[in-house]
Amino acid sequence: MELDVNNQGKTPFIQHPDFSALGYQVIRELGRNQQGGRITYLADLKKSPQQVVIKEFSLAHAGADWLGITAYEREVQILQKLNHPRIPRYIDTFTTSTGFYIVQEYKNAPSLASIQNLYPEAIKQIAVSVLEILVYLQQRVDTIIHRDIKPENILVDEQFNAYLIDFDLAHIQGEKMALSSLASGTPGFMPPEEHLGQSFSPASDLYSVGATLIYLLAKTHSLNISQLIDGHYRFNLQQFPTLNPRFRYWLTRMVEPKWQYRYPNAAAALAALEPIQVIGSGSFIESLMALVRSRKQNIIIGIAIIGVLAAAGITLIISQQDSIAQQTQEMGD
Repeated sequence: MELDVNNQGKTPFIQHPDFSALGYQVIRELGRNQQGGRITYLADLKKSPQQVVIKEFSLAHAGADWLGITAYEREVQILQKLNHPRIPRYIDTFTTSTGFYIVQEYKNAPSLASIQNLYPEAIKQIAVSVLEILVYLQQRVDTIIHRDIKPENILVDEQFNAYLIDFDLAHIQGEKMALSSLASGTPGFMPPEEHLGQSFSPASDLYSVGATLIYLLAKTHSLNISQLIDGHYRFNLQQFPTLNPRFRYWLTRMVEPKWQYRYPNAAAALAALEPIQVIGSGSFIESLMALVRSRKQNIIIGIAIIGVLAAAGITLIISQQDSIAQQTQEMGD
């Protein structure tokens, strides 16, 4: 085999798919999911300055089967319904002999997984932005649950506006779900009800949003998020001592293991978040109310114990006073 000395030391040429006949010119690869056989490309739209994202579902992948086709069809069905400025717009679909392809609007913004050291108020702004998207999805006649909210699926621009991508696991509430699609989310960001094979609700996506915010606060890698959760699916938020008690309560409620104890939907979570500061001690009344809300049962028990101890103390004091009085009387006699 003869070596090409002219190419020694140079970056090897990567051949991208040729979609020129369909009006697209691939520029580069944006990312790939090795396990799922999916590759995402950035491409120019010919005869237009617009750039697009082409998402490939490869049939050549060793693990590709009818489940991949089902995911592709489900994502197309949902994307065609959506019209929101911070969800990349659906443009087209096409097939080749090697796979299925979805074409969407390109948003020139990095994913949260590639952004580090965000200041607290920026984290809140991102949370508000994501919740606004979820309000749109949840207030539709056919409520849509994303099911895979995580740092990699949230793009953020320089103004901290969030864009939600990757709807291949999305589910229309009330529709029957195949058993094969259960527990398909990302560990650590997936709500407990998905682990347990239970039904989804708008509160399911709230858990994933909360886990994403904790990931940002912890400044960890998304693969390490599970290390912050105990065996009962609870996050330890005491590791963030500078958090405003009201924000800590809000975040605790977002990631409650039982969905019934979370906010019922994104609109309620958003309304509760907007007036809260992320950092700071807050007023005494705010701190007390946050403590009462998050530890109501423990507070009631504590007050009862204090009451019992106080009563016992009063009884002891009275008893001691009676004893002293009796001794004094005996000495006088």
